[in-house]
Formats: sequence, structure tokens, C-alpha cells
Amino acid sequence: MQIVIVGAGYVGLVSSACFAEFGINVTCVDSDSERVRELQDGRVPIFEPGLEDLVKRNAAAGRLAFRDRLSDAIGEADAVFIAVGTPSRRGGQAADLSFVQQATRDIATGLSPVSSRTVIVTKSTVPVGTAALIEQIVVATRPELVPGRDFDVASNPEFLREGSAIEDFMHPDRVICGTESVHAEHVLRELYAPLDVRNLPMMFTDRATAELIKLAANSFLAMKVSFINEMADLCERCDADVQDLAQGLGLDPRIGPRFLHPGPGFGGSCFPKDANALVAIARELDVDVRLVETTIRVNEARKAAMADRVREVMDGDIAGKRIAVLGVTFKPNTDDLREAPSLIIVPKLLEMGASVTAYDPAGSAAPRALPEFRHVRWADSAEAALRDADAVVVLTEWNEFRGLAAHRIADLLREPVVIDLRNALNAQEMRNAGLRYYGVGRGRIHPLGP
Repeated sequence: MQIVIVGAGYVGLVSSACFAEFGINVTCVDSDSERVRELQDGRVPIFEPGLEDLVKRNAAAGRLAFRDRLSDAIGEADAVFIAVGTPSRRGGQAADLSFVQQATRDIATGLSPVSSRTVIVTKSTVPVGTAALIEQIVVATRPELVPGRDFDVASNPEFLREGSAIEDFMHPDRVICGTESVHAEHVLRELYAPLDVRNLPMMFTDRATAELIKLAANSFLAMKVSFINEMADLCERCDADVQDLAQGLGLDPRIGPRFLHPGPGFGGSCFPKDANALVAIARELDVDVRLVETTIRVNEARKAAMADRVREVMDGDIAGKRIAVLGVTFKPNTDDLREAPSLIIVPKLLEMGASVTAYDPAGSAAPRALPEFRHVRWADSAEAALRDADAVVVLTEWNEFRGLAAHRIADLLREPVVIDLRNALNAQEMRNAGLRYYGVGRGRIHPLGP
């Protein structure tokens, strides 16, 4: 089979490499010529474990190619996947579909009514009704093309977690496909045939339902994160332990243990955007989704409150204090800063008069360019960030930080204050080293030190 994937961003590039690993001939197209040249040279501009090796291997095998013009690629493709960005509109909650619309027009221009019937598949996270809109755009662009004869439109939302995207693609919990076309269903089943041998669920629905599943799934998980964050606050007031509470909840199979990890609030490219998109769709249709709306408000307030927590545990004043911040990405194993709690917490610490030295294993080139971090000093290691700091704040639970020896942290810090907003460190080890350790939801807000 031959497929084209439009968009060499996170979803498009991971999907391209993984489909190629299945033995499918894949052409990945992106309008950014510089990015295409990098990929042709074997340089992957995205931080994702295992992705660079996968791209190089399949490119060398001739199964994966990169182009900057769709007209050079579409040819006899059995399917064309749209994997372009759908950011929130400026000043609003609804998704911006301008990239999807342009990609659709480009695809329509390249389609030929005499070629094999092509399936256009949305991989991007899109509002309900986008598949129908794509069909309309194709017909408007090329009136001679007939849906169901010359082309079909299907929805195939992605469920890739940054940092484990390849594993998620190769061993998914489920594959969701939305289509009303027998031909499109046949093509999608063939594309995902390598997964069928593992008896993994492959679910076919109508297009609107498939589009809504992705938004609903991420909104539900976002609610779960905000719920455990609120329980952490409650634990601190009644001197309970949120980690034991989360374990007790997670043992219930109706609830499950995943996403019950308290922290400074959720971020990333999916949860905030998809929850906002779901709210926007519901408002258009005059449907109340108050749980999701509240989740969004609670999460934003959570991020802002974390800077206040740092000030509180440092006796109410951090002016002139030097604070080491470990991790600025929204989660480990990614260089993604979109909606990261650090974008709110770090500027607030600076506004309170603290000086901030930060370190992130994914590098500091990208964050240095952000206005939120313009007054931050960057260290080239965790130890360099910790040296002579008055406190350390853990914002991202990279394994590198979990491996820091408690006695070494104590030696490096000027004051023995550890504020672990991810509960990533071992509280008992911190206490044994003489550190004043503050976790999240681990009893009253007081040090667990001696």
C-alpha cells in the first residue's frame, strides 16, 4: 500500500515512521522546506525517544520519503492522512481549522478521478463535523470529483502520548475509525492489519462519533487530573496522604490508577486544547458541559497557586532568594512546553522577587526564546542549578531527577528546602539527609524533615 501523510509535526512524523515500519510506503509532506531538508538528511527536529532511529531505518529501506510539495506525492496513494496543526483560535476556545482547510484544498487539487479511489483521513484532532467539511471543500475545489466514487473521507484520531508515542502507535489501547464507506473501512483495516494479529480493539463508528471520542477522552482524563489535585489539597488540610489515597482509588477497577498523580496542573498539546475545543463545540450546540468548563478553570488556578505555595513554605517572602527549578517541559521525555505549568509558575516567582536558575534535560534552547523565561538563568545540569540555591522546585518528573542522591542535594543547596510539586523524590530519603521536604498532598503543609 501507498499512503501520504500531510504534516511532519509530532503526529504526522510519528505516524509516518510507524506506518513505514509496518511495511507501507509512506510519503510525508510538509510545506516547511527547511524541515523537509532536515528530515531528508536524517535529522529529526522533534524530541521523542526512538523516533530518530525509526525514521532513519525506514528512510534507508526506501519505505519513508519526505517532500515539500503534495503534488509530487499524491499520485496513486490509497490514503492521504491530514496531520496538520489545529491550535486554538487566538482569543478563543474553538480549534483553528485553517491548516486543515488548506491541506484539503491541496489534496483536492492533486486527486485524479481516473486514479484509484483515495481515502482522505483526518489524523489531526478536529471538531465534530470536520470530516463533512472536508468533503464539502473537496467538491468545491474540484466539482467533478464525486464522494463515494472518486474519494472518501474518514476520521482516525490519534491517541499518542508525548514521550511514549511509538509504543502507543505500535501497541495501542484501541484504534478508532469513523467512516460510512465500505471502501474506506477496507483500506483502514488493511493499513492497521499488523495490529490485528494482537487482537487489539479496532472500532468503527460514524465520522462524527470518532471525532468526538478524541475530545471526550482527553477531557475526561483532564478531569481526573484536576480531581486528584483537589484531593491533594484536601489531604493537606486533614493531614492525610494523597499517594495512599490515589492507590486506594486506583485499585477500584472502575476508576483505575492512571492519571491519579497530583501535581502543579496539566499542560501539553492535548488536554488544554481538547477540553477547550469540547467546550466550544458544546456552546455552539447549546449544551452544558459544566464539568469540563470547571476543569479548565480549576487547572489554570492550580498553576497560579503553585507559585504562592513556594512563597508560603519559604516563610512568605522569596524576594532576593535564589530558586532552582528542575524541569520546564509539561512532562518528561519531551521538549514540549505548550501550556506547561512552568510558563505560569516561573514568571510568578520572578515577579515575587526571586532569581530563578532552571535546568531541563530536553535542553534550554527553546525555552530561552520564550518571553516568560527571559530573566531565567539556565544551567547545564541539575547539580549546577542546585548549587547555592535557597530552595529547589521540581516541576517535571524526569527520571534524571529521581536519581539525584538526597545527600548530594543537601550538600549543594544553601538552604535545605525541597519543594517537590510532582512527588517525584523519596520523602524518607530527603528527611534522612536533613532536608525540609514539601510534597503535594502529603499531609499538612509542613516540612517532613527532622
